[in-house]
Formats: sequence, structure tokens, C-alpha cells
Amino acid sequence: MGDRQNRVGSKIGGAGVAGASESNVDRRERLRKLALETIDLAKDPYFMRNHLGSYECKLCLTLHTNEGSYLAHTQGKKHQTNLGRRAAKDAMEKPDAMAPLTAAQQQALKSSSSTAPSFKRNIIKIGLPGYKVTKIRHPTSRQYLVIAAEPYETISFKVQSRDIDRAEEKLWSHWDVDQKMYTMQFFFKNDQRLLSSSRMESAPGYNSAAAGGPPGASGSQMANPLNPFHAPMRTAA
Repeated sequence: MGDRQNRVGSKIGGAGVAGASESNVDRRERLRKLALETIDLAKDPYFMRNHLGSYECKLCLTLHTNEGSYLAHTQGKKHQTNLGRRAAKDAMEKPDAMAPLTAAQQQALKSSSSTAPSFKRNIIKIGLPGYKVTKIRHPTSRQYLVIAAEPYETISFKVQSRDIDRAEEKLWSHWDVDQKMYTMQFFFKNDQRLLSSSRMESAPGYNSAAAGGPPGASGSQMANPLNPFHAPMRTAA
């Protein structure tokens, strides 16, 4: 039987030299006590207790049996690296609303950026893709002229959905102080399609029935100048 009292590093009445497992237990206990002094679990957004009574880290998706295990996890490299990645993601999405990072978060961000692999995609540009722009307007759509003056209610007038000529001599308004009257004048821009339609209706030999209207109806009543698909037809006299 060997001498167990005069071993290296041992004392009489002591438990002997600690092994690797005992050292790990002591290290985790020291980390837990340190974390309890500096971290408030009630304010930790990633600390969650599930329905089974155990604890989870919502950032790293790890499961812990007690609070000490979770606190030891928060001091580890995996949790600190994920904190840095989350801080970098929040800084990219909300650069103005992002609060300044703490020293620990900045250190974790540097370590995660240095260890994370970077990939660069090499793509050969082959030119612009083929495309076509189509503008569709409803033929019976309207636009509204809105006039507001305190303390009266706001009123609006429904006018044709055509471009307005905004030249100074055609668009003007006037307020009569004596009569308390507001006057406004505006003109629509000339539309070649409408001009050709009106000329065709006024031409001799134009038949409203041939254009799609009932017999006896005039061309100005049946032809809709705002409808580009309802073009009047001209027949021989």
C-alpha cells in the first residue's frame, strides 16, 4: 500500500490533488458566482424558462438545467460570438436607432468578424434583361379639384382625368376681398386623339348608329372621348 500522506501538493487531512473534472466544476461555480454579481436574469432578453422547468437561451438555442448553467453559458465563447453577430445585424438594419455597443459586445463583434468566413460570388454580367413598360388608365377615371379654406369644410370638384395646362396665362386664381369670392381658372392640355374624334363627329356623313350607338342618337352623345377603345366610325354618305 502506497504512502498517501506525503504525496506532492497534499496536506494531512486534505482531499488530495484535484483532477480535471473537479477543476471544471470549480471553474463553472466561479463563473456562476461572477455572473450572479454582474447579470440580472430578469433583464436578460435571451433567458427563458420553459414548461418543463428547465432554462433555455433564445439566442443560442441551448437547454440548461439550472440558472447557474445558463449563467456559465453566457460567459462562454459561443454566447459572446452570437451576441456580436446579433449586434452587427441590428447595426445594419437600424444604424440610427442602434444604441452604442458595450466593450464586451465590441470585443465579441471583432472576434466574430475575424473568425467568420467570407464568401465572394463571381458573377459575369451579361447585360440588361428584356423588359416592357405598359401604362394602363381606366377610361372613366376622374380626378378631383380640392379647395380648402378655414373655417369652411373642404370641398372637391370632379373633373376629367386629363393633364392640366399649368402655364401662367392659363392657370390662375383670384380672391375678391370685397365680395368674398374665390375664383380659379384652369385649362386641359390639348389631346390630339380628342381633337381628331371631335373633327370626325363634326364631319358630314358621320352616322351614330354605325359608330355603335342606337338610331337617332347624336354622335356627341354616344362617342366617349375619354375611351381610347371607343373610336367613332365614318361611313359613306
